[in-house]
Amino acid sequence: MAKKRFEYTAGPLPILGVYPTIMIGANVDGKPDFATVAWTGVAASVPPSITIALQHHRYSLKGVRQNMTFSVNIPSAAQVKETDYCGLASGARIDKVKDCRFTVFYGKLESAPFIEECPINHGCEVVQILNLGSHELIVGRIVDTHVSEECLTDGRPDPSKVQPFVFGGRGYYALGEYIGDAFRCGIDVNPKAKLDTLDELKKAGENREGAKGAKIR
Repeated sequence: MAKKRFEYTAGPLPILGVYPTIMIGANVDGKPDFATVAWTGVAASVPPSITIALQHHRYSLKGVRQNMTFSVNIPSAAQVKETDYCGLASGARIDKVKDCRFTVFYGKLESAPFIEECPINHGCEVVQILNLGSHELIVGRIVDTHVSEECLTDGRPDPSKVQPFVFGGRGYYALGEYIGDAFRCGIDVNPKAKLDTLDELKKAGENREGAKGAKIR
């Protein structure tokens, strides 16, 4: 497969192909505001942590700093217009809750507003904020999670019901077809290889966390 060096005048770009699309929530001067973020990801499972990257001028960043909390709201494909709007409009000038007709509610954190219409909601406490240049990377610890009941299958979130979407290039894309069983389909590459099982990976993570806790104590 032929390759071409891809970069702009400023140098290489952080291209991952596609990016999860979420709306973060924060109370700014006591009023709920939501902003669309595509640069986000899971940072740790124990304790459950997530990261978001915000440009310095973002109005919602003010609220995050004021309260040291924020919410992560995962929209469904049916909310693509509202999601895009929250990335275009600034809460400093516009009431996005009113325009998008969001139903706002709160969980354990009184300063981290949730969007009821979004299938999945996480309430986060800020652990660290890093200035990385064009963006500030915010590490949040999840303390509260809500999932719409109609999006559950056997008690777990079902992607086919949540219908999340991703951002890529200049557009948004819905999830495609189911292509393989996680932690299983890769065995076909070399059936004789000694591979880590999911249980072994979980146990290793628990052992590392336990050792860390022992050192702290």
